Amino acid sequence: MVIDMINTYEHDDAHLLLPSAETALPAIVRLIERARGLDVPVIYVNDNYGAWRSHQGEILDRALEGPHVDLVRPLVPDDRSLFVLKARHSIFYETPLSYLLREQGREHIVLCGQVTEQCVLYSALDAHIRHLRVTIPRDAVAHIHEDLAEAALQMMERNMDADVVKADEVSFGDPRSGPRDAGGESHEQ
Repeated sequence: MVIDMINTYEHDDAHLLLPSAETALPAIVRLIERARGLDVPVIYVNDNYGAWRSHQGEILDRALEGPHVDLVRPLVPDDRSLFVLKARHSIFYETPLSYLLREQGREHIVLCGQVTEQCVLYSALDAHIRHLRVTIPRDAVAHIHEDLAEAALQMMERNMDADVVKADEVSFGDPRSGPRDAGGESHEQ
């Protein structure tokens, strides 16, 4: 799950988020490339920013024309990527994501993107209450407030049984279930 990374960064706290987003970008890109290489579905769940007539193409075009195209271009969804619009903090709230994951037989999700102490945290909680296994790559999430982000990561790990690891340590799947690649790695997200 790539959360809210298709972004113009034209919001009130963007100046606080941008340094962390720049730092997280390389790890997010590596994570997406690994997932694609293993045929693990990459699902972008992105805020509609209150534009109720918006769609994936419009949001992407606006972000690519914005002042921070350098943070968006490396993350452009490919033809296999899925895209879900959200209007609130959680990727699950009033979206078809639960249905999509059930249809694909997914029981494990990897959350990357922004903002650690907001959308990532609330999404991890909603995934946990849906009995999904959650992994958070700590270097592939961006924050506004570092202290709150660290507390959020601790809460996700302790209270939601999330695996909090580095992006390069993410295992795309539960070794007990799901189809496997030639190396034995499960192909679940």
